[in-house]
Parts: sequence; C-alpha cells; structure tokens
Amino acid sequence: MSIPRTIIHVDMNAFFASVEQQDNPDLRGKPIAVVGRGNRAIVTTASYEARAFGVRTGMAKWEALRCCPELIMVVGNNRRYAAVSTGINRIFLDYTPDVEAFSIDESWLDVTGSLALFGGAERIARQIKARIRQEFGLTCSIGIAPNKLLAKLASEMQKPDGLTVIPPAEVARVLERLPIGELCGIGKKMQRHLNMMSIHTCGELGRCDEERLIRKFGIVGSRLKRMGQGIDDAPVVPHGEDDDVKSVGHSMTLERDVERREDILRFLLQLSERVGSRARRYGLSGKTVTLYVRYADFFSSFGKQTSLGRHINLSGDIYRTVVSILDTVTLEQPVRLLGVRLSNLKHEGEQLPLFAEERKRLFAARAMDVLNERFGARSVTLGSLLAGEEEKGQGVIPPSWRPEGIKKVE
Repeated sequence: MSIPRTIIHVDMNAFFASVEQQDNPDLRGKPIAVVGRGNRAIVTTASYEARAFGVRTGMAKWEALRCCPELIMVVGNNRRYAAVSTGINRIFLDYTPDVEAFSIDESWLDVTGSLALFGGAERIARQIKARIRQEFGLTCSIGIAPNKLLAKLASEMQKPDGLTVIPPAEVARVLERLPIGELCGIGKKMQRHLNMMSIHTCGELGRCDEERLIRKFGIVGSRLKRMGQGIDDAPVVPHGEDDDVKSVGHSMTLERDVERREDILRFLLQLSERVGSRARRYGLSGKTVTLYVRYADFFSSFGKQTSLGRHINLSGDIYRTVVSILDTVTLEQPVRLLGVRLSNLKHEGEQLPLFAEERKRLFAARAMDVLNERFGARSVTLGSLLAGEEEKGQGVIPPSWRPEGIKKVE
C-alpha cells in the first residue's frame, strides 16, 4: 500500500515586480509594471497596486498606461530574478530533496518524507514563508494538497501571502462547484470545448462518461476525467532527474516590423549566435534546425525545419542552415517575431574535428564564448553584427527556465 503524498506548491507573489520594489524602496507601494525591452514590449508582471487598476500580464504598454496613467514602467532585470529564484529554491532544499521548479516563480516540493522531521506540512510552509520574507523581503502563496494538481490550485486560492490546505477528505467538496478553468492544464480553448459539452465545473467533469471524453479529445479524455476528480499521479521531479533537454532555442519580438531581407538576415545571425553559444556551453550539438516566423498581424505564423546529415553547434553553421530554410519560403507580410531552434541533440565528446579548418572555427567559437561568459553577452561578437541596429528582443524569461542547467537558458 502506497503512502499518501503531501505536496507543497510555492508561488511567489508578483515576483518580478516584488523584486524591483524590494531593491528600490522608491517603488514600494506604487503601481509598477515590469516590461521587456523596446517600445513594443509587453507587461510580464504587474505589482498588486497596478493590478488594482486592471493592469495584467500580457498587456501592451499602451494598454497598461490606459488602465493606469500613473503606472511606472521598469525594464526587467532577468539576471537579478534568476539569482533570487535560485536562492529561494535553495531554501526549499533544506526541507526536501524533491523540489521541482515549475517556472522561475513557482516550485513543487514533495515533503512526504519530511513531515515527521519538521512537524508537519503547515509548519514547513510557514517556515518557508518566514525565511523567504526574512532573506529576500518577498511574499509567496503556498498550497498544500495530496498531489501537484491540487497543490497548485490551493496556492491560487489566497493571494497574496496566503496558505491554503486541501486535505484528501475535502477534495470532492472543493472541486464540486469549481470552474474547470481554475485547474492547471485546462486552457481557454479546452474550456470552450468542454463548455460546449455542458461541462462547466470540475464536479461535472469528474462525473462525465470517460468514453465520451475520449471520443472528443482522444487519450487526453482520460486525463481530463481524472483531473475533474482531483487525481494526479505525476511525481515531483527534481532537476537533474527530468527528461533530457530536447532543444536549444531563442526568439525575439522585434522593435519594429521588418521586411527587408538584409534586416531579417541580421536578426537571424544574432539568434544563431545565441543558440550556438548556448549549445556549446552545455556540450550539445543538433541535427535539426527550425526557423519560426510570426507576422505583423500577430496571429499568423509558421515554423519550418530541416535535418542535416551531421550534428552542428557553430553559430555560422546554424545561420547558414536557417537562411537556407528562409530561402524556401515566401514571406507574406512584414515580420514581427523571429525564432531559431536547434534540436535532435546529442552530447558532444572531447574529440576534436578531423580537419584543421574546422578545428580553427571551433577554437575561435570557444574563445568568444569564454570572453562573453566573463565580460557579458556580446562583449565579443561577429564583425557583421558590430555596425547598424542593436538587437531588439524583449528579454523575457521563458516558462522553461530552471535554476540550473540548459533549461535555464532555453
């Protein structure tokens, strides 16, 4: 008989904005929005003072200012947020080795084996909240439940600075009238499809005939029914035990729409340099290169990839491959966003290339990587990137961030 699990979900409150307010006392108590770089950047996090005016994540700057004319815009400091998040995750490790970073501001902890040592889950949660406040000046909301799905749900129930427990005996009651959209994993599109089936609450979803759900959604139907019943067997997966990284990529929303080929090529070269540098840093190379394009209307996009006969990680090789992909398509509109991705990966051995020219290119790339790691990104770069327009990405931390390893820079 398996031991019932106890899972804690920690969700930092308005994380980026709270870090900025903690670092700069002049921002405390004021409506602020953390944004990416550039005029077209979006709000990544709004302080609770700004949220009171209707400012929300994902808004364009002009939309946010329309909601709150007194809004203070702060360009995000990703290095700072990453450092704070890493420090917070180290606190979690004092209570259990089973810590899974879901994103830069959320983590799950499996404390099943730690309950007797620390006096129960609620005591662990209160100690974590106190330490985060003392060491970083930040607040978090914590949920405690029998599984990851319910722990995340619980952490959303009392914000900010809340602590919510969903005991096993209370699961059915909590879910009975809960809107299905409150569950992590049911997005707006899925919610619309379920609503069309007259399923609006988790209770209704849990009672729905499984075969009906499977006919509509395929194998996902079984998972949906279990979610409606509050069942989730997914383990907490500590970093280093999760699946191998599948790809290394980078994308940027451009400061302005571009349509000239020379402008597009320049941005693709920047992206290829970033992807190549990251792949080399972690000893990876890939056979498949993907180009992703989003057009100026924001809604139209496409991705196209090609697979090579060999693995590559040099920026020039990635760039030439992605340009060859670009040459096979006709762009229908000016471009708003570009992305480059390297996949079908393998870990590189220590063996050097056979041919002298390839060894020279590899040594030059490694030298650039060392200097940029020491003195900052793009301290040394390709000569063709020195003149003209600077890189204009938004600098937003993606959901795939992790405290350590390749996913930190995905």
